[in-house]
Amino acid sequence: MVGIGGRISRMTGETTSLPSRETTREEWNSYLAFVRRPALPDRTGPDWRGGLAALPRMLALDLAAMMLLVSVALLVVLFGVELPSTALAGLEIDVQLALTVVVFAPIAEELAFRGWLSGKPGHVLALLVMFGGGIVAAMLAAGATGEAAAVQTSLAILTAIVLAALALFLLRGRPAMAWFRAIFPGLFWFSTIAFASIHLLNYNEGSILPLLPLILPQFILGTILTYMRVNYGLWTCIVLHMAHNGLIIGAVAAAS
Repeated sequence: MVGIGGRISRMTGETTSLPSRETTREEWNSYLAFVRRPALPDRTGPDWRGGLAALPRMLALDLAAMMLLVSVALLVVLFGVELPSTALAGLEIDVQLALTVVVFAPIAEELAFRGWLSGKPGHVLALLVMFGGGIVAAMLAAGATGEAAAVQTSLAILTAIVLAALALFLLRGRPAMAWFRAIFPGLFWFSTIAFASIHLLNYNEGSILPLLPLILPQFILGTILTYMRVNYGLWTCIVLHMAHNGLIIGAVAAAS
């Protein structure tokens, strides 16, 4: 099997010709081929030239999907179905909220859900270290109060950041791990589903099952962001995520 853009995957010895990505149509076909048969390309480092060309193309695909889903939602509302409101409903869009949604949230979410999908040892180990540091910080915060809790939690987080940075530095330049490539399709769907599911927290009412259709936009976005991450680098999915959230914030601000 071949990775996107004709890159040979190490999962098998077979080769398959996939569409090039010189035009928007070819980019979208490449994305659809990736979703049908997820595979980790041999090269997952930054591709600045290709990424800059792919960003507007994939943002247009994201917007097309969102407009289709919004149209379906409006049709459902016309038939008398009341949709639950999101966490943004009724909130005043100020600078702090905009920065959180447009800048900080995309960076944090991309590091957590897709930063490690390169399969490189340093990226995977850094995620595990940060995850462990978060657990330790939560335990320390629960076991202490006042200033002591704040100091201990801060030290735990700072230690985790330093160890994660050290792992990235010491393991830099290492290729993706063979076992990671072999199970990449499962990791791709796990990451995408987890990313979509975390957005259930945007809704404060109703049981989980009726809310699942409402996170379909995040599910589609997750597949697009992973495609960008493994083919063009982490920076592209962060920028695309920021643009997506920025358009949502802009639409909410305009509507209110």
